[in-house]
Amino acid sequence: MRTFLLAFAFISSSLCLSQTYKDGDLIFQHSASVQSIAVQLATDSYYSHCGIIFYLEGKPFVFEALEPVGVRTLEDWINSGEDQKYAVYRLQNRSLDATELSTMKSYLKTQLDKHYDLGFNWSDKEMYCSELVYKAYKAIGIELCSPKALRDFNLESPQVRKIMQQRYGAQIPYDEPMVSPGQLSESALLYQVK
Repeated sequence: MRTFLLAFAFISSSLCLSQTYKDGDLIFQHSASVQSIAVQLATDSYYSHCGIIFYLEGKPFVFEALEPVGVRTLEDWINSGEDQKYAVYRLQNRSLDATELSTMKSYLKTQLDKHYDLGFNWSDKEMYCSELVYKAYKAIGIELCSPKALRDFNLESPQVRKIMQQRYGAQIPYDEPMVSPGQLSESALLYQVK
């Protein structure tokens, strides 16, 4: 299992961004958000944020779920992460064809401007980052990983318990299916590009 040691395998944004990524590549980072440490602890992963790269008018952008779901340049996305470190993953053993990429991009565009899902619910009303990435791939028939119930994550640390109390109060949805950036990065269908 790839865990916190992955932090040392990341590349810095100071490297040239002109290298070629592909439409549909997944990109991961440790974000500077308040909930980031809780996500890392609950998921046993260095990654706390993710998105999908697409080229728009020849330039790389990242579709991501923040508040709201949106698109920003790859450079801006990298610069927003802790120490500007990031990792890029891609499907192994095959490339996405033009129809799949078009379907995925169309799905992502339908999610734009939705609110960020602070409760990590599985409904499509709002979106969190790894849910957006998972469902974009699911839209083309690829299941990158299996969602897990909230109760199956590591919920013991004080930071995780504090966030759960703030988000759910006494009504913690232990059976809610969820998917994390760490789960996506550990998918047997992916390999690390950078």
